[in-house]
Amino acid sequence: MAGRPALLGLVTIDDSQRKFPPLAAPRDIQINRAPVLTLWAAVVAERLGFDHREALTLGHAVAGLNAYSKGKALGLFAPTPKEVRERRRKMRAAEGVTVDLLQRAIPCVRSDDGIRALSGDQPINPASVDRYLASKFGPALGDVRDAMAALARSLTPTRLAACAYRLYEEFRPAVPAGVKGWGAAGILSIDKIRSLTR
Repeated sequence: MAGRPALLGLVTIDDSQRKFPPLAAPRDIQINRAPVLTLWAAVVAERLGFDHREALTLGHAVAGLNAYSKGKALGLFAPTPKEVRERRRKMRAAEGVTVDLLQRAIPCVRSDDGIRALSGDQPINPASVDRYLASKFGPALGDVRDAMAALARSLTPTRLAACAYRLYEEFRPAVPAGVKGWGAAGILSIDKIRSLTR
């Protein structure tokens, strides 16, 4: 029945009216802090000169180290046994480098594809970080990434390296303090990120 309008409830829609503009991404997103820190650290790493895939692994490592540190402080994680820490330290010293990013020393290895941050003893897969970010931010990922990139570009690399974590603290989602806030979602405001651009 081409050319005939379709009846939807009491509203008739002509075939020529079936194209709708895409919905705008929300300006506020309910999300927990880990993906926000992952994305911000990756954006900062790119601004500091790492390629996109390297930056994704560094961002993931920053968020992981941050979560582990907070979990230890809250008593949710037991410290890594001394023998395991020593084995990791020796392995990293033999084959890797350390990258300082957002007040964290990130253990990394060099590969044919560039620098890769480590999770435990394994290089982080940048494709898995991409999928993680897409699943957490959904359609807002591009807008959030653009706002973060504009903020990062508004500062010299030296200045950004010095204040990147403080900036994150200004726009990160607010969550309850202590164990109650562990993994809790808060509101991330894209407008707040944009307001910090200098």
